[in-house]
Amino acid sequence: MKVEETNTQNVNDVNQTIESTNVDKIIDSFDDMDLNPKLLRGIYAYGFERPSAIQQRAIVPVIKQHDVIAQAQSGTGKTATFSVSILQRIDPTVKATQAILLAPTRELALQTHRVVVALGDYMEVTSLACVGGTNIREDMNLLRSGMQIVVATPGRLVDMIKRGALKTDHTKILCLDEADEMLSQGFKDQIYEVFQLLPGDMQVVLFSATMPNEVLEVTDKFMRNPVRILVKKDELTLEGIKQFYIAIDKEEWKLDTLSDIYDTISVAQSVIFCNSKRKVDWLTQKMEEREFTVSAIHGDMDQKERNLIMTSFKTGSTRVLITTDLLARGIDVQQVSLVVNFDLPVNRENYIHRIGRGGRFGRKGVAINFVTQQDVGTLRDLEKFYSTQIDEMPMNVADFI
Repeated sequence: MKVEETNTQNVNDVNQTIESTNVDKIIDSFDDMDLNPKLLRGIYAYGFERPSAIQQRAIVPVIKQHDVIAQAQSGTGKTATFSVSILQRIDPTVKATQAILLAPTRELALQTHRVVVALGDYMEVTSLACVGGTNIREDMNLLRSGMQIVVATPGRLVDMIKRGALKTDHTKILCLDEADEMLSQGFKDQIYEVFQLLPGDMQVVLFSATMPNEVLEVTDKFMRNPVRILVKKDELTLEGIKQFYIAIDKEEWKLDTLSDIYDTISVAQSVIFCNSKRKVDWLTQKMEEREFTVSAIHGDMDQKERNLIMTSFKTGSTRVLITTDLLARGIDVQQVSLVVNFDLPVNRENYIHRIGRGGRFGRKGVAINFVTQQDVGTLRDLEKFYSTQIDEMPMNVADFI
């Protein structure tokens, strides 16, 4: 991990890091970050022992009220980075919305909210997850009572502000999680609307896996002299995740191969990724016919059903979850030790999001990729892109799980 310094500012240069007094400062202990003792207690109770690379570099600049662009992938501990920073910035005596966290999906917003609640467990801070699929009237009443932290999806946030339920007079920090995703997938107009509705002098913090033009435009228009913190691709947390491939001659033989894996390996919890909703439904049916207990989740299901499935998976009632890339970003299930790419991802950026379900920051995991002859080029491309090596699966794969 390397954070660079430069004296010239040019937001169009993706590789450039913007000058700041503390961009090169690495603080490798939570105790040395001058945090609220109650927040510190919450951090250790949550199970963190020492900060990850992104936490060592980004928490303090955010607390010091710099605009920050942190470029880091899923699994590097970024949710806790902005959650800790924001909790530290809240004034518990002000009963109004002081911080807004925006996420691209309901699942990610709900999970982020759970992290905020857990880390702030010993503090007197109020927070609300404000997403589609929940009771609008209830949300409005809670917001009027003065929720200090609001974790939201863009559409619901705009709606709440326009209805007058969420007052923005005291909002001092806005954080965009997965900014690359949010600004490139039809959210762009909503995000720009959010900026128009919020105070012009507030602090803006962006967390993004990549830096496409849409993200750079936001940094140009809505951020002031941002500190840029970069975790390079080849230094991401593929460490701790053993990656293997299985060469499969024909697509139709994948099912038998998957069955063999589950017949021979005892796995606490695992996620299987497919590239389409139709494939998820097909594979779920086939696995159930073979008497495997599996559950499935994809974007065509309503929110209530998705929540129930995620809850049963997180509590361990279901041990195998079959899904599309809907779950590739940010859903953290502690016990996931195996990820199977039944289909290799179409978008290579999603590879690390997928396999990051296992081996989340500091934990071990195994990823198994099913590779047909047509996939060999894609696999080599992934190895090159991530400067990694994906070996053929050994007979003793169970020893790694």
